[in-house]
Amino acid sequence: MKDKVRNYMDKWQMLQSEDCVIVGVSGGADSICLLLLLSQLQKAIGFRMVAVHVNHGLRGLDADADEAYVKKFCKELGVVCESYYADVELISKKRKQSTEEAGREVRREFYEKTMRKYHGTKIALAHHQNDSAETFFINLARGTGLRGLGGIAPVNGNVIRPLLCLTREEIEAFLKQEGISFCTDNTNQSDEYTRNRIRNHTIPYLQEQVNKKVVEHMNETMEQIRQVQAFLDEQVQMYWDKSVSASERGYLISEEDFLQIPEALKPLFIRKVLVAVCGREKDLESVHVRQLQELFQKQVGRKIDLPYQMEGRRVYQGIVVCVRENCSKQPLDEFVFHIHDKEANLQIGEKQIFCRVIDEYVEKSHTKQFNCDIIKNNISIRTRRQGDYITIHEDGRTQKLKSYFINEKIPQEERDEILLVADGSHVMWIVGYRTNPVYEVKTNTKRVLEIQIDEGEHYGREN
Repeated sequence: MKDKVRNYMDKWQMLQSEDCVIVGVSGGADSICLLLLLSQLQKAIGFRMVAVHVNHGLRGLDADADEAYVKKFCKELGVVCESYYADVELISKKRKQSTEEAGREVRREFYEKTMRKYHGTKIALAHHQNDSAETFFINLARGTGLRGLGGIAPVNGNVIRPLLCLTREEIEAFLKQEGISFCTDNTNQSDEYTRNRIRNHTIPYLQEQVNKKVVEHMNETMEQIRQVQAFLDEQVQMYWDKSVSASERGYLISEEDFLQIPEALKPLFIRKVLVAVCGREKDLESVHVRQLQELFQKQVGRKIDLPYQMEGRRVYQGIVVCVRENCSKQPLDEFVFHIHDKEANLQIGEKQIFCRVIDEYVEKSHTKQFNCDIIKNNISIRTRRQGDYITIHEDGRTQKLKSYFINEKIPQEERDEILLVADGSHVMWIVGYRTNPVYEVKTNTKRVLEIQIDEGEHYGREN
């Protein structure tokens, strides 16, 4: 058993001699097994170890007995033990969470507290193959997508799970062989919780009626899924770099670039955007991914509500995903004028915008004309974006937009409000300031792009 776990830890490079590992110990078979095996491996590898027990205040005297047992077992092993108490039921009400979710958060908080106290580097948890199989079924039912079907990862940041190479049966058999007792949480037998129903009914049924090694086989498959997911993540990142523009207000997904993403990758891409906005994956389900993707087929201005106070909004350029309170700070809409459309009207905030392509130059006040013959992309009317630049001289010299703003001493707080007319990242017109000489209408120009922006005197002046 010890060798099996050691090989698994080495495979995933879980612990090195310089590590200080914080071990979560509830007193149940899984955590007692983990603590025992790590104590046996400690001398060979050389890491330091601190046990953490959390009394959730939910099971009265039984919980107190578990705490006492963990302290006694740690003393016998010579392992430092930090014990904490938390009224999880009260905390769950204050945080508006289930007791299960509140318990997980509380434990994590105490693990991190102990890490700071002892300069810890890793957190070791006692999840095993049966836990991962249960997670698979839960995620399958909730529609969490391919990533959720990968089960529990052996390593996730600073969290390691050395027992994911073992089944529950192997763990209990090992403790029996070693003559080690453990605590039993009677609530695990209750069918009140989804995980318990899967543990007590679904998996035993599959073991008895389909294949007694179903848990091992599921974990082999989940490992393959995690490998595939890692490869897909690399592919998604490639399209992310092309398709997503980020700002402090949210993320803009370019419709034009999104359409180039293979269908199989689009749901993963959308999920990545959602995670980037809210900072977590929990409760992000396939229905949210589908709703956001379907938003591309909706009219400009349509919105959908998403978990964690997020909002998806259809704009001319594509879709904006943002935290709701940030969406209203400033319009994120980007108007894209397709040259072949000949003309279009738009309102962005209080700005009235009229674009059209004509065959001859006609000088008008409050209107700008550009050489349509040299425009390489569809025209975007928007605020600034990373990579924007402008040609500042007829000899071809260019300048980053940021540098232009600095040189012109434009206040930082005003820069995100300035409207731009751009050919890709090449700015044609900084509205209210200057135009790009490259796009000036020449005597041989065949087609002229005419843009009029009306919003009082500021946008109607010469610049």
